[in-house]
Amino acid sequence: MAHPKRKISKTRRDKRRTHYKLSAPSLAQCPTTGEYHLPHRAYWLDGKLYYKGQVIIEKEVLA
Repeated sequence: MAHPKRKISKTRRDKRRTHYKLSAPSLAQCPTTGEYHLPHRAYWLDGKLYYKGQVIIEKEVLA
């Protein structure tokens, strides 16, 4: 019968036994623009920064 030469640590054993998989990030839809974005994050759209459906910053256009 085969015997391991060294004891395998609990951490190493548990890493081998995991079945966790990566999951796709959840997306939220902005009620104002209808754009999908990460929840609880501000996002840019057409030179405007939106957060919770409101414009926070407007980017100035340099001419």
